[in-house]
Amino acid sequence: MRLPTQLLRRKSNAHKGDFGHIFILAGSARFSGAAALCAASAMRAGAGLVTLGIPESLNQAIIKIKAKEVMTLPLPQTREGTVSLSAYKKIRNFIKDIDIAVMGPGLGQDSSTQKLIRKLILETDKPMVIDADGLRALVGHLEKVKSKKLKGKSLILTPHPGEMAGLLEISVAKVQSKRKDIAKDFAKKYRVTVVLKGHNTVVADCADYKNKIYINKTGNPGMATAGSGDVLTGMIAAFLGQGLDAFSAAKYAVYLHGLAGDLAAKEKTQISLIASDIIEKIPEAIKKCV
Repeated sequence: MRLPTQLLRRKSNAHKGDFGHIFILAGSARFSGAAALCAASAMRAGAGLVTLGIPESLNQAIIKIKAKEVMTLPLPQTREGTVSLSAYKKIRNFIKDIDIAVMGPGLGQDSSTQKLIRKLILETDKPMVIDADGLRALVGHLEKVKSKKLKGKSLILTPHPGEMAGLLEISVAKVQSKRKDIAKDFAKKYRVTVVLKGHNTVVADCADYKNKIYINKTGNPGMATAGSGDVLTGMIAAFLGQGLDAFSAAKYAVYLHGLAGDLAAKEKTQISLIASDIIEKIPEAIKKCV
C-alpha cells in the first residue's frame, strides 16, 4: 500500500504546528505504560506535538519512561490514582489550542474518571480517538454518541472484540462471527469510524452516508501483546493531526501498525514481540510504503 502524498511530503518551510498537536488523556497509577506507548507512537508516526494528560502523581515517574519529546499536563486525581472529574476545567482550557484528542489508554474505570471521559466526549469539539477505558465509559451511554453536540466531529472508536461486545451487550463469539457486518452497522448507526481490532482488523466508516470498509491483511499473532492497541491509537491520532480524514487515518494506521509488527516479528520472533518493538519499526514500515 502506498501512503498518501499528504503524509510523505512536507513543505520546506513547514513547522511543527503544521502536523498536529495531539492531546492524550491516558494513564493511571497501575497503567502508566499505556500512556507512554501511545504518546511515543504518535510522535514516531509524524505528530508535530504531543501532550500527555496524566494523574499528577504520575508526572515524575512518567518523565523517566516517556519519549523525551512528549510534554505532560499533570491533572487532579482520585484516591485510586486516576484522573478525576475535577480535572475537567483544566483539560477544557488546555485543549482549546490542540488539534486532536485521544481518550482512554490506561485511564482506569473509577467512576469519577468515567464521568470525566463522557463529559469530554460530549462537550469537546475536537476530532477524537476513543480507546480502551474510553470505550468502557460509553457502555450503557452509546445513545449520547448520537447527540447533536457531536454533529460534524470526527470520532474514531477502536474496540477489540471484547470491548465491542461490551458496547453492544452481545457475546464476543457473535462479534467474531460477523466482524464486518457488526463494524459497518455500528459505524452507520452512531455516525463514527470504527476500528474493530483483531485478525483482519476491520475499519468501517459512514461519512456523508457513504459506507466505506477496509479489511487489513498485515499483522501477526505476536502482536497480541500488552500495549499493542495503545500504539495503534497513537498512530491513528498522528495521521488525523496531519490532515487525513478519519477513515483514511484509521486505514493507513492499521496497515502500517500491522506491517511494523510483521517487521518486528521477523527480527524478534512472534513469541518475543512486545509493543515497543512495533514503535521501533514504524519508520521502516513507512519506508516500504513510499
